[in-house]
Amino acid sequence: MTATAPLIPVGTGRTVIVGPVRYPELCSSGRQLLIDHGFTLVENDSTVPWTQAELHALIADADAAVGGVEVYDAEALSHANRLQIIARLGVGLDNIDLDATRGRDVKVVNVPGGNAAAVAELAIGFMLSVLRRIPEMDSATKAGRWDRFVGRELAGTSIGLIGFGAIAQLLTRRLAGFDVSIKAYDPYADEAAAARLGVSLVDTAAAAVADVDIVSVHAPHIAATHHIVDAELISGMRQGTILINTSRGGLVDQGALVDALATGRIAGAGLDVFEIEPTSQDNPLFSHPMVVVAPHAAADSREAYERIGLATAEAIVDVFAGRVPTALVA
Repeated sequence: MTATAPLIPVGTGRTVIVGPVRYPELCSSGRQLLIDHGFTLVENDSTVPWTQAELHALIADADAAVGGVEVYDAEALSHANRLQIIARLGVGLDNIDLDATRGRDVKVVNVPGGNAAAVAELAIGFMLSVLRRIPEMDSATKAGRWDRFVGRELAGTSIGLIGFGAIAQLLTRRLAGFDVSIKAYDPYADEAAAARLGVSLVDTAAAAVADVDIVSVHAPHIAATHHIVDAELISGMRQGTILINTSRGGLVDQGALVDALATGRIAGAGLDVFEIEPTSQDNPLFSHPMVVVAPHAAADSREAYERIGLATAEAIVDVFAGRVPTALVA
């Protein structure tokens, strides 16, 4: 019998604050790993994210943070006395001020690809829902109307991707069975991956959205990509294009999208994200029958949470064990 090396309790005397809700339920393996290493966990036991005031109070005594949607800006970090790492439970970093973390020598990690399968699947779900008019059929049938809703097939369509990272690449693989043609714009695209997946890379976002049936957005939200889908870009789309956004709300100019839906330039949309979240019930997008929405839930599968929960816990353990964590961003 081979002896098992004893666990080194690198977390003894150290506190991890955990912002994401339902963490004990959804990230049980990662949570247990932190406990096994001796960390004390201060978890969000409510159903809503911490307010900034709550974060400011909690971060004062934190050695590490499992980050959700709460904002780690310069003000929040100014309250941190001994914080060493923020492990983002996901991919997006637009709620973390990386300049501020570098200035305070706080490491930041995320989990690229950890929720890619979940996001890719919802993107396809949106495509099918809009093309086949599934929400309309559902509500009409439940209301007692035995109507016929003639939709379109996903098979054989052309798709333009804005962004070609881990999620877009997995989406491409998942779409292979639908015999679609795909082109993508990403200034940092992996050319080998594109060639392997049969994706044509183009030099501009305008080229990616021209003459396609569906535009799917998968770029990070940074200054250079804010409102990348604006009135000008939409004007270059084919009449009747479908727009899918499972990335960040700030990538799409909502006013321009509302106008394009009114003219039919965009025939329908699948939206998981909005510029202001949570969005209001009187959002003008909600009145359009061909707009399908979700509450920023694309990454919310149990499998994805287990993967990213374990990865973030491992990163925290690595830092306090003196190792360089995987997916170190800053």
